[in-house]
Amino acid sequence: MNQVEYFAHETAIIDEGCRIGAGTKIWHFSHIMPNCVIGERCNIGQNVVISPEVVLGNNVKIQNNVSVYTGVTCEDDVFLGPSMVFTNVTNPRSAVNRRSQYAKTHVGKGATIGANATVVCGHDIGAYAFIGAGAVVTKTIPPYALVVGNPSRQIGWMSEYGHRLHFDAAGHATCPESGEHYQLKDGKVTKIE
Repeated sequence: MNQVEYFAHETAIIDEGCRIGAGTKIWHFSHIMPNCVIGERCNIGQNVVISPEVVLGNNVKIQNNVSVYTGVTCEDDVFLGPSMVFTNVTNPRSAVNRRSQYAKTHVGKGATIGANATVVCGHDIGAYAFIGAGAVVTKTIPPYALVVGNPSRQIGWMSEYGHRLHFDAAGHATCPESGEHYQLKDGKVTKIE
């Protein structure tokens, strides 16, 4: 474990080989397992388990009761809502060891995964996507997509500030909070610089 300044509550357990960035906070009863990489200014809530070799970027917020399993990577500014779930095996059986078959899940920069949502392994979440509370993700989600339901379905697009985008006939939209402009073209959203 490195000697960078971070906070860990006295009930948290941090195993050997972890790298934890400056300004990160790890709260009550959380367990950071071996060889994890956690960026700067992250907030790891109560009763969170970070499995071996998980990689988290900077400013990742993980709310209470979340398990982040081996095979998951999160880029900067990801938000994982309370009690959301990742999986890492598509066909788990108690009597069959499938550790060599863990499927990877990548969560892109700025994405939000709502409370009690489930992400079935092997399906990436695009940058700034917004997964609604309770959604069950069973396919890859494009950047800026808004998805809800079980199984999840896309119902719109979100800005980087987390507002639903309403595109005009020319495929242009403006975030009501930031004033940033977006374009929808060929089923993909991009921010206009």
